[in-house]
Amino acid sequence: MTLAEIHSKIKFYRCCVVLPTYNNQNTLERVINGVLEFTKDIIIVNDGSTDNTLEILKKYPNIVQLHQPQNIGKGHALKIGFKHAVSLGFDYAITLDTDGQHFPSDIPNFIEALETSKNKSLLMIGDRNMNTADVLATSAKGNRVSTFWMKAATGLKLQDSQSGFRLYPIKDMAKINFMEATRKFEFEIEAIVKSYWAGIAIVHVPIKVLYDLNERVSHFRPFKDIARMVVLYTWFLMLRLFYITPRNLFRKLKKKGLKRFFFEDFLRNQDSPRKKALSIALGVFIGLSPLWGFQTLIVISLAIVSNLNKVIAFAFSNISLPPLIPLVLLISLQVGNWILGIESYYTLEGIRDNFDLMQHLEAYLVGSIVLSTTSALVFGVLGYLFFLIIDRKKC
Repeated sequence: MTLAEIHSKIKFYRCCVVLPTYNNQNTLERVINGVLEFTKDIIIVNDGSTDNTLEILKKYPNIVQLHQPQNIGKGHALKIGFKHAVSLGFDYAITLDTDGQHFPSDIPNFIEALETSKNKSLLMIGDRNMNTADVLATSAKGNRVSTFWMKAATGLKLQDSQSGFRLYPIKDMAKINFMEATRKFEFEIEAIVKSYWAGIAIVHVPIKVLYDLNERVSHFRPFKDIARMVVLYTWFLMLRLFYITPRNLFRKLKKKGLKRFFFEDFLRNQDSPRKKALSIALGVFIGLSPLWGFQTLIVISLAIVSNLNKVIAFAFSNISLPPLIPLVLLISLQVGNWILGIESYYTLEGIRDNFDLMQHLEAYLVGSIVLSTTSALVFGVLGYLFFLIIDRKKC
């Protein structure tokens, strides 16, 4: 695209540039001038700077400026900037750091990617290519930690989860409730996670990066900020296990109906027969194990960690639904007594009516472990053969 076309497209997509800044007097003016080459729709959030920032900003009276009385954090500044941008009628906001590491000349990369994408509800993250030698060790380390936890918390496989050069769909994001506590760098993590959970696509756009130690002022605190990120990611991981994954399964089941859900997400899922069989085995093992009350949490957690099919694992973990619990208990006790050499005298009616599990705990634990392991192997093998046949018929 030509420069005139970039100007036109930025206007067409109702896009602005939000610049949060704090004590970047050495690089701020250069960044602003670089952005002005592409658009005049700029919102600068001065997050309580104590250097020469105010004097520099006086040179730009036609740019929207939001001045905070004291420094709170980048996340807080971004939230203020986005809210103001939405109130002005903008749908998108490009953000980049004012410490000089980002090149405003990469702004067209985001506009071109937005132009060519069929899905316009997307959050674009600038990929700094963190494997290059020019990236600071602390930045690379922070990115590795963040990217690892991002995958654990959401399943997203990102190359660069910490880059501040982004395009946000601020109009779509206005519907999302962000936490008041995410006032610093961790807001950029929350923005990715909650946008992804809200159905907004997350994509990468290649950008250049410069780390000039002679003029760059970084406010990233490796220990404190990484610790805040890990705490936030842990919360998101728990939220995914307890709420997001079950919610998504329920929504998919409700939308498709049981029959369609079974055939599309269960039988015709693109996973290999081996992966499906292992998912069945995991579900059966957890479902029959003595883990009452925690089976759903454990099976979904293990399916996520092991990269198995969550739908299949969850479905087969319900092999011990409440109506079947007495039967599962009876079989477990019978197997346990047989292994321990104890004569069995249990009946299904007796277990249903008046049964004290604590008196027979040893037999139950031994029997349930053996039953769950054996059943997992049997169901896994049968499942593998079944899905192998289904796959061959599809061919």
